[in-house]
Amino acid sequence: MRSEALAWPPVSAQAASLLEEAADLLVLHRDFAAAVERCEAGCDSLGPGTGPGPESSADVKCSLCVVGIQALAEMNRWREVLSWVLQYYHVPEHLPPKVLELCILLYSKVREPQVMLEVGSSWLRDQTNKSLPEYGLLLELYLSHVLLPLGRFEGAEELVRGCDVFDSEQQLAFLGTICESRCQWTQQEEMHLAAEEQQDAATESVLGALSQKLLTMLTLLRRALRSMSSHFCLLPYKKMLLATFLLYLVVVRLDPASPTSLPFIYKLVQLFRQAWAAVFSPIHRPPIQD
Repeated sequence: MRSEALAWPPVSAQAASLLEEAADLLVLHRDFAAAVERCEAGCDSLGPGTGPGPESSADVKCSLCVVGIQALAEMNRWREVLSWVLQYYHVPEHLPPKVLELCILLYSKVREPQVMLEVGSSWLRDQTNKSLPEYGLLLELYLSHVLLPLGRFEGAEELVRGCDVFDSEQQLAFLGTICESRCQWTQQEEMHLAAEEQQDAATESVLGALSQKLLTMLTLLRRALRSMSSHFCLLPYKKMLLATFLLYLVVVRLDPASPTSLPFIYKLVQLFRQAWAAVFSPIHRPPIQD
């Protein structure tokens, strides 16, 4: 191993050393942040090119990205994985198969398959990638973990029919899987719509009952107000005003000790008695005639 490291270019040897450190930090020490730093340093040292040797710079770079993806996932920074990888490969078509596989599985596990929709499609359409031995496995992963969970059944069928890697039996098997997934998707949508309709009906019934109760309460309140207004209309307001005016005359203008003021005082007492009886007695009802 030491002689192989000496045979590598200096840059590849440095990246391989950083890869070993990153792997130890990930597995043994579980220092994920430090592992990501080593992976970034290794990828930066390699650059875009590849070099000769028993293990090329491309393989070292791929391994560094694999370790970096695992470290980011351990830190729950999975949202950064795709952008972190693309800063070293720039376009999806240049992603190594192992890196693309990890990204598909990762975003499928966190239920965000739409992140890999365009990336996977670009990689699979590339003519250079179609000659790779991992192409069939990645196409299968893309179908089962990205297209089918997103309900892209037509795109999945077109991809299977246009793939030269699968034979007729494999194509039929994949098309059957797509058809089965479509049926399950349709059943789930129907169940979801039925549940929504039941919930809407229950909400409408509750609102209807509440509105009916509110209408009943408003009707009773209106009747009570009408009864009160009719009761107050029967009060002898004119007699009350006359009694108040006479009281004013007696207190202010007349002398209660004078004999001439006695008829006014007597009349005032009678008016107050009649008003008191009208206010604090039941509403007058017409007598029942036999």
